[in-house]
Amino acid sequence: MVLDVITKGFAALVSALSLAVLIYVYAVPLDSMQKTRDGAPHFAPQVIHPETGESVELGRLIRHYRGD
Repeated sequence: MVLDVITKGFAALVSALSLAVLIYVYAVPLDSMQKTRDGAPHFAPQVIHPETGESVELGRLIRHYRGD
């Protein structure tokens, strides 16, 4: 009986903490969750390559000009 109450209490505590952390991460996102290490947003639209005129991903264009 007591073990059952402790187990349910522990499960409720873990669930509440998990929900609180998820809400916190959503409400106050870290900078690293919004931008790549190059400073480009993760969900950026495709851009036009200035030399070729083709549509490319922003990350690919950054790597091209960095020389990677």
